Amino acid sequence: MPKPFPTGPLVTRDSLAAELREAGVRPGETLLVHSSLRSLGWVCGGVVTVVQGLLDALGPDGTLVVPTQSGHLTDPAGWSNPPVPEEWWEGIRAAMPVYDPLTTPSLGVGVVPETVRTWPGALRSAHPHTSFAAVGPRAARIVRGHARDCRLGERSPLAALETLGARVLLLGAGYGSCTSFHLAEYRIPAPLAAVGRPGPDGWEVVTEVSISSEGFDELGHDFERDRPVLRGRVGAADVRLFPVADAVAYAQRWLALHRPREEEFPHPRV
Repeated sequence: MPKPFPTGPLVTRDSLAAELREAGVRPGETLLVHSSLRSLGWVCGGVVTVVQGLLDALGPDGTLVVPTQSGHLTDPAGWSNPPVPEEWWEGIRAAMPVYDPLTTPSLGVGVVPETVRTWPGALRSAHPHTSFAAVGPRAARIVRGHARDCRLGERSPLAALETLGARVLLLGAGYGSCTSFHLAEYRIPAPLAAVGRPGPDGWEVVTEVSISSEGFDELGHDFERDRPVLRGRVGAADVRLFPVADAVAYAQRWLALHRPREEEFPHPRV
């Protein structure tokens, strides 16, 4: 039996860049991209073409930013996809490699971020769980100073992106992946969490603001209803484009109304 033709449309580097500009991407801007390669259709050249098309749309003065999270460097006691036997936990903690911005792969954010992470000239931030990678003239300003005890707050690239007037591009991705909403969690009363990870001197536990993407799809629906969001298509993918600052400000008000108050959370034991 011959294989069926691939599902289209055909996406090329030129068509991708042209449709991104038509959707509202501006040359020279700073863009935080959350993406789904498979949503685009049949991409000639695969993921490399997608990164090239994004960089073409931004031009030489633009900066491309992606999340390059590394959730595999977390406490195995909290793993669920898949879980590991409890008798393995201590051995995993003892053997887990320390985060290295140059070599630690990203996980769970798709192939586009992993490709950007290894792109010539890319820079990556220092947080061992929630790093970002950037390519372009503002890359160093965005990724530097990412505190090791601040996943997605005021001392993270998200705050730098907000200050720079960056925008978010959801390229075939939903609001559940919109990391900008997490910055709002740091600006409302929020619980703390004990977070384990490998450190330079062995396994360490630090206290972080508790973050969760629960409810982000509903938050995104309300945000799009109430705030200006550019919508379009690139290949077969739905795209949404909006300022980081708008997303953070709206989420701060929305989460304050829809999330439990701080005193309703149990205090963690560190």
